[in-house]
Amino acid sequence: MDINIKIGTVEKEPADILVFHLYEETNTLSDALKYCDKSLNNAITELIKKKEFTAKPGKTVVLPTYGKILARRVMLVGLGAKKNINTDKIRQAAGTTACTVRDMGISGFTTVMESLEAPPSASSDWYQAYGEGCFLSLYKFQRYKYTPPEEKKELQTCTLLLSNKEESKSARDAVKNAHIITDAVYLVRNLVNTPSQDKTPSILADTAKRLASAAGIQCKVLSKPELEKLGMGGLLGVSQGSVQSPKFIILEYNARAKNQDTIVLVGKGITFDSGGICIKPGKDMDQMKSDMSGAAAVMGAMKAISQMGLPQRVVGLMPCTENMPSGSAIKPGDIVKFYSGKTAEVANTDAEGRLILADALGYAEKYKPTAVVDLATLTGSCVVALGTVVTGMLGNNEELKKRVKLAGEKSWERVWELPLWEEYQEQIKSDIADIKNIGGQYAGAITAACFLSKFTEKYPWVHLDIAGTAYSEKNNAYIQKGATGIGVRLLIQLIRDWTQFPAG
Repeated sequence: MDINIKIGTVEKEPADILVFHLYEETNTLSDALKYCDKSLNNAITELIKKKEFTAKPGKTVVLPTYGKILARRVMLVGLGAKKNINTDKIRQAAGTTACTVRDMGISGFTTVMESLEAPPSASSDWYQAYGEGCFLSLYKFQRYKYTPPEEKKELQTCTLLLSNKEESKSARDAVKNAHIITDAVYLVRNLVNTPSQDKTPSILADTAKRLASAAGIQCKVLSKPELEKLGMGGLLGVSQGSVQSPKFIILEYNARAKNQDTIVLVGKGITFDSGGICIKPGKDMDQMKSDMSGAAAVMGAMKAISQMGLPQRVVGLMPCTENMPSGSAIKPGDIVKFYSGKTAEVANTDAEGRLILADALGYAEKYKPTAVVDLATLTGSCVVALGTVVTGMLGNNEELKKRVKLAGEKSWERVWELPLWEEYQEQIKSDIADIKNIGGQYAGAITAACFLSKFTEKYPWVHLDIAGTAYSEKNNAYIQKGATGIGVRLLIQLIRDWTQFPAG
């Protein structure tokens, strides 16, 4: 789909569908909507008066115009109460609009942007959010599914109708950013939704190479011999039960940047997680293809950051492997030695994500990072604690946590902090190694982060547990059942705002 910016008026707009957005407390119609209402014999006023249309979020109504205005149809879309409006409500309204029009079998629509009543200071953010909602809502994963041509419904164009010519450049820039960002989210959703048979560590590495080549990013992939030489016992240990070779993917953007901070993004890349010897229950194990959501998010964010030409030096580290049970698999009670030289007792082979992240987080030190953020579908415990609405956040640096939280609010990929107190460290003590990889029955998300914290002592670090937010069980306005692409928009926002954040 293409999003176009057009300067014009409702009276001269020959659209298939002309879209107006309304707030619940709207008592007086705008001049543009008054024109349509009068032309349609006050049909819109009557709908609102009789409460046949209420402007609650997600509510829509379509009226044919019978040639009384140039537009063939007028569509009203609810925004809810104006006091509750934010960029995500705009994103949802755009998604609802785009999907409704598509499902009607119509190829394009025109939105009267004045109807959003965007405050001047936030108009660019609202334009971007509207673009994101349109693009993201139309995502479908159909790589393995045949749809007869006669059943295909594709939305081709969305036109944003502006009355103020001075806003056109801002709107175009915002839509361009929306396209870059959502293209990255599409990449991530596609990767996560792909069955594990078609996204082995080697396939992910090849994907990263192609992405890097197209985006002007440096790419390096370490295979088993290099991992052995580096002593990455966590990644090697988890991989030893699989016939697939592990890969450690390194992407570096703006490597020669001077006088710029270095931000390292780390993503868990378990391309399939059976649990290993401590095998998972069969129910829902098919969803364990999504255990590389963190690595995918890093890959997508790196792509968008490069396309936007952001000034920071950004490094993406993605340790990738399967976690499989076999005669050669790592066993409960085994000891692994990491890149950092620390050792861990493997008390449970299904707590494998932290083992591969430990090597990556240790390796991150070589870049002398200003900040490190890792993303991982790490614990079911985080889902129990926070559900599927918000991502769990833990870390060792207050300023970095503030940055991440603010980026999460702006992108609406929100985070909620869990404590990383010293008392929890007691739970991961081992009698025979430096630490062990599980902390017992309670506070699993926290003790997993405690484990990771042992490898992040030399730099500011934030851990994002996306176990509850990386995969959706149902559709909503702009997220379909399956992979959400969580983390991409947050990371992009974090890097975009990096120099704007106040020190301290």
